[in-house]
Amino acid sequence: MKDSAIITLIKKEFLSEWRQRYALNGIVLYLASTIFVCYMSFGLKTGTLNGPTWNALLWIVLLFTATNAVAKSFIQESTGRLLYFYSIAKAESIIISKTIYYSLLLIVMAIIGLFFYSIVMGNPIQDWPMYLLIMVLGSIGLASALTMVSGIASKAPNSTSLMAIMSFPAIIPMLLVIIKTSKSAMDGIDRSVYMNQVLVLVAINAIIIAVSYMLFPYLWRS
Repeated sequence: MKDSAIITLIKKEFLSEWRQRYALNGIVLYLASTIFVCYMSFGLKTGTLNGPTWNALLWIVLLFTATNAVAKSFIQESTGRLLYFYSIAKAESIIISKTIYYSLLLIVMAIIGLFFYSIVMGNPIQDWPMYLLIMVLGSIGLASALTMVSGIASKAPNSTSLMAIMSFPAIIPMLLVIIKTSKSAMDGIDRSVYMNQVLVLVAINAIIIAVSYMLFPYLWRS
């Protein structure tokens, strides 16, 4: 029963996003324009950015894109709609469905961002499979953390400002692990050297999802 509720809620998220395609188009435009502004600001020619800077700048762009994309997960929901969800679905189903949906959304945005970024900034990635794996894990981690923060912020006044204030302390440690691990994959270092960092990233994601699953019902009742 819970599985069917999660699937139904995920479909609802997709339909809602499709009906408001301007929001999705806005996210893509924000991503592309941010990358272009970075390119113009640095005044670079393709391929002249050193590896660590290239990697860190990419993840900073993806971080701000993720914040803009996920911020609306709970904040956009009206009080009446939240009350309706409260009456037809369990809190666990709601948080899991939103986490899955925004994880998929951020994975797609990350791939699109990497495509645009590679065009204007060059592409020094040597270990593509591992870099894409880290990008998927990073997107899931950012989506999980930001979805939970959005749920907390939606319960308070000035939720948009609170979302920005609360999100960065929660995701900065994760972002540091993502940048360090993806840099190793980008350089083509032997995977056994940094596999423990990949496992740390997997553990962080698991902890965030588990904490959201356990604590969100208490937040939902309020």
